[in-house]
Amino acid sequence: MTYSILFVCMGNICRSPTAEGVFKSIADQRLAHIDLYIDSAGTIGYHAGEHADSRAIRAAKNRGYDLSRIISRQVRNEDFDEFDLVIAMDRDNYSNLRTQAAQAGKDHHFDKIKLFLDYSKQSEYEEVPDPYYGGAKGFDLVIDLIEDASNGLVEQIHSKKN
Repeated sequence: MTYSILFVCMGNICRSPTAEGVFKSIADQRLAHIDLYIDSAGTIGYHAGEHADSRAIRAAKNRGYDLSRIISRQVRNEDFDEFDLVIAMDRDNYSNLRTQAAQAGKDHHFDKIKLFLDYSKQSEYEEVPDPYYGGAKGFDLVIDLIEDASNGLVEQIHSKKN
């Protein structure tokens, strides 16, 4: 049985595609025995159909991750039924996901909606900051935080599935 995770930020061009790519890479190494489906989406559709931000692609490539094939899409109401976890990068998107789920009559899926850094071991950040309006260092910080939270999420999935 496939275990599915949807990573969500606002536009699906910086944080959530980075989370998709980084988590896939880490999970491929540490959870190869589990059938996983990983995707990403945005709470808004402004960038739907676009590739990830070139700065996110570059920062990820410098760390050995490939985001080049990820195409932005907007969160669909069906996602709340289809995914086991819907993971928001920040509180605003967490709130937007809960609002969308409630408006779609999917509030019985609230327990699937999580904040990504709740899986992190670091304590300085509670949300993955949006690097869009900053420089390259912001994209590197995003990868640091996502790697940490990805490792925590992998540990949780591993303990549940074994």
